[in-house]
Amino acid sequence: MLKTVNPLTKLVLCLVWMAAAVFVFDLRFQLGIVICCALALLVLDRVPPLVVGALMIPFALFGFGFFTTSVLFRAESDFALFISERSPLASPAFSAGLTLFFRAIAIGMISALFVLTTDPGALVRTLMARCRLSPRVGYALFSVLQLMPDLAGELHQMRIARAMKRGRAPRRFPGPFEAASLVVPLLAFAIRRANRAAIAMEARGLSAGRARTITNVPPFRRRDLAFAAAAAGMLASGLAVAVLVPSA
Repeated sequence: MLKTVNPLTKLVLCLVWMAAAVFVFDLRFQLGIVICCALALLVLDRVPPLVVGALMIPFALFGFGFFTTSVLFRAESDFALFISERSPLASPAFSAGLTLFFRAIAIGMISALFVLTTDPGALVRTLMARCRLSPRVGYALFSVLQLMPDLAGELHQMRIARAMKRGRAPRRFPGPFEAASLVVPLLAFAIRRANRAAIAMEARGLSAGRARTITNVPPFRRRDLAFAAAAAGMLASGLAVAVLVPSA
């Protein structure tokens, strides 16, 4: 369901939610964001629970750094301590660290929600049509989107060719020496593709300042208004709880 929402609508709302997560230093608010994003992925987009849990791991590791810094080294800001003094969660340093920990997860889950439910090509076309994104930048982004799977395929072919030359099957993951030896060939492949992209941009006359036709631009529908209203309502509820309801 979320994949059918206009990418620009999701982008604006996700940025607003991220800004709220940064400026509202309240543990309940951060937990609410994490729960809302997880439920949206589980219920609306049918993402497997293991995938949602795996998405939280890197952000949890990042947030754990904030937590240990706050608890062990007491390097938290004065604002964090001031807000955390109202919380019953042990010491102010522990409460501030816990809030920072969940804030990292909350921001990460918002970004994961946007990435998993948004087609990058549709996002670029929407930005070009609605936000006047430069055709040069748009075509460069399309080139990158096509380069990444081609780069992965080139890497796989290189590893297969080297394994056939050695007479043994390639390992599942390249070792450090093999990875280092693949950097230069992959860089040369990327440079050749970049040169071809530059020639194609010149051939299409992307430097000319004139109107262009953009096909397959995602339209705005009623579901965008419903999604925006639901997201704004949940955010307003969370802000009201964080500001008006004191911690028990």
